[in-house]
Amino acid sequence: MKKSANHSNYVTRGRLAKETGTNIETVRYYEKIGLMPEPRRSEKGYRLYGDAARKRLRFILRGRELGFSIEELRGLLSLVDGSDYTCGEVYEMTVAHLDSVRQKIDDLRCLEQTLAEMSAQCEGGTVPECPVIDILFGNAASGTSQSE
Repeated sequence: MKKSANHSNYVTRGRLAKETGTNIETVRYYEKIGLMPEPRRSEKGYRLYGDAARKRLRFILRGRELGFSIEELRGLLSLVDGSDYTCGEVYEMTVAHLDSVRQKIDDLRCLEQTLAEMSAQCEGGTVPECPVIDILFGNAASGTSQSE
C-alpha cells in the first residue's frame, strides 16, 4: 500500500515483506539486530521503507539463501555502507564462505555414508530389535538391544 505523494516510493513493513517474499517478523528481526536501519515514520507513526530498504532487504535475504551467516552479512554490509570497499575484500569474504560451504558438503557426504550404512543393516521387519537403534545407542558390536 503506497502512501501519499510525499511518501510515494515508500511502503509499510507488511508491504515490504510481501514484496520481498518474507514475513514481517523477519524484517523486524533484521531491524532489531541492526542489519536493516531504523525506517522513517509517517505522520501517523507507520514505518516506511523506500527503495534503499527494499534493495538492502533483498541483499540480506539472498545472502541468507546462499548460506551467509548474520555476521558474514554484517561484514559485507559494513563494507557496502562504508562505500570504500574493494572487490578484493568482498572476494576474500566470499572465498572464506565458500571454504565453509565445501566443508559442510564434505560433512554431509560423511553423514550420508554413515546413514546409508546404518539403514543397510536394517531389515525393516516387525521384530522389536533394530540395528539402527542399537547403533545409535552404541551397541553395534554387541548386537544387544537397548531393551535387554
